[in-house]
Amino acid sequence: MSGAPRRFVLVAGEASGDLLGTGLIEALRERFPDAQFAGIGGARMIAAGLESWHPLERLSVMGLIEVLRHLPGLLAIRRDVLRRTLAWRPDAFVGIDAPDFNLGLERKLKRAGVRTVHYVSPSVWAWREQRAQKIGRSADRVLCLFPMEPSIYARHGVDARFVGHPLADAMPLEPDRGAARAALGLAPDAPVLALLPGSRLGEIARLGRDFIETARLLARDVPGLQVVAPMANPACRAAFAALLAHAPADAAALVRTIDGRAHDAMVAADAILLASGTATLEAMLAKRPMVVAYRIAPLTYRIVRGLGLLKVDRYALPNVLAGRDIAPEFMQDACTPPALAGALRPHLARRTDDPTLLDEYRRLHLALRRDASRSAAVAIAECVAG
Repeated sequence: MSGAPRRFVLVAGEASGDLLGTGLIEALRERFPDAQFAGIGGARMIAAGLESWHPLERLSVMGLIEVLRHLPGLLAIRRDVLRRTLAWRPDAFVGIDAPDFNLGLERKLKRAGVRTVHYVSPSVWAWREQRAQKIGRSADRVLCLFPMEPSIYARHGVDARFVGHPLADAMPLEPDRGAARAALGLAPDAPVLALLPGSRLGEIARLGRDFIETARLLARDVPGLQVVAPMANPACRAAFAALLAHAPADAAALVRTIDGRAHDAMVAADAILLASGTATLEAMLAKRPMVVAYRIAPLTYRIVRGLGLLKVDRYALPNVLAGRDIAPEFMQDACTPPALAGALRPHLARRTDDPTLLDEYRRLHLALRRDASRSAAVAIAECVAG
C-alpha cells in the first residue's frame, strides 16, 4: 500500500465519543491530508469526513435490561464492523471509549494483524486495576486522558500514552461568570446553586430527592438563593420533575430545571452540588467550588467493598488529580441533605472565591491541557509507523 491514502476505522458509541472522534479526524487529516475514515460515528464525525457504517445511536444503550434487549443487534453490528474492517485493511482501528463494544472487537482485529488503539482508558485507577492487562490484549496502544493512568498500564506491560483532556483544551482558564448568568437569566448579584444529580436515570433516582432537600435546607438561611438544575436529556428531566412534584411546595418552587446547558450553569454558580463522574472535572475547569455525592445500590456497594474492588479512597476526579481533598465527597450513607447543605453553605454565604482553591484548579487545568486531539493523532501515527 505504498503511496496509498492512509485508512482509519473509528468507532464511537455515544455523543462524547462523537466529539472526541471529530477532533481526532481533523488532527489526523492535518498529518495525512488524503486519509480516509470509516466506522461508526455521529453527525459531527460524519460531517468531518467519516463514512459511517451504522448509526451511532444503535450503540448508545445504557442499563442491564436495555443492553440485554438490544444484545442480538449489537452483536450483529460488531460482526459487521469486524468483517468490513478486515476487508478494508485500515492502517489502524481506533475504538473511542465504549469499552464493552470496542475491546472485544479490538482483540479480534489485533489477532488478525490490524493495529488497534483504544482512545479513553476505562477507570482502572479507581477499581479493578487488573483490567489493564486485559485491555492490553485488545489494544496495541491506549490513549489516556489523565496523567496518572499510563503508569498503571506500565505495571501490566501495556503501552499507554497520556494525551490530555479535550475539555481542558476547550474550556477557558478564566470563565466568564457574568456572561453565564446573563445567558441563563440569573440575577448578577444573587447567590446561585447548581444541582447536577447525574446523566443517568439511576443516579437521579438515588440522589435527586436528597439534592432537592439540600436546596430547600439552604434556602432557609441563604437569602435570595437561586437554584438551577440542568438536565442531560428529556428522560432525566421527566424523572427529576416527578421528584419535584412530590417534594414540599417550597422546594418545588425553588428549583428551576433547564434542558442541557450544564456548562453555563456551572460557570454561573457560586457552588455546585453534583453526582460523581466526568461532571466533577467540568466543574473544576469551570473554577467553581463543588460538593460531590456518590451513591450506588446497597448490595453493589457491599460487594465492591467486600471484594476490595475499589482501589481508591477518593473518587471525585479533582481530588484524584490533586492527590488530596479539594472537594468534599459524601458517599453512600454519609450522603445526607444536612451533610451536603453543611458543606455547601459556606460557599453560598461567603460568595468570594478561595484564592488557594482557584490556584489549584488552574494548575490542574494546565496539567490536562495538552492539545488532546493532536496528541492523540501523533500517538496513533507513531503506532501506525511502528
